[in-house]
Amino acid sequence: MEASKYFSTQSAQQPTEAGRFLNIDGVARVHMSEGLEFRPILGQGMLFSFVSFAPHVEAPRHTHSEEQVVIVLAGEIEFDLDGDVRILREGDVVVIPPWVPHGAHTRESGCRELDVFCPPRRALLDLLAAADTASPKSRS
Repeated sequence: MEASKYFSTQSAQQPTEAGRFLNIDGVARVHMSEGLEFRPILGQGMLFSFVSFAPHVEAPRHTHSEEQVVIVLAGEIEFDLDGDVRILREGDVVVIPPWVPHGAHTRESGCRELDVFCPPRRALLDLLAAADTASPKSRS
């Protein structure tokens, strides 16, 4: 493939909204439970969430209608993907199709990961809306 085809400036349509720059430190935190924190960034058709797990914290086994990709950024986590349990470390990736049961927990060390949802995860959007209603600050 020619790079010029991939990096083309020819556009068939107008942008649907302006782009934006963010710094993760300015993104609102959503506390799911003690030791489990999400910093979600919402796009038009996807949601990125920087997730921090303290040591000995669990994300219980669950399913959802959205496709999810998990990218481990630091630390390690024991991940259960429909019964296939593995220890994931920096650079490991999990692709989770809709409705596939999964869950995870940390052991002695914590973990930082990036979760990507397409379409945006409805349950996390609901938590964001509730946090915005409860807080006088607006999020980035």
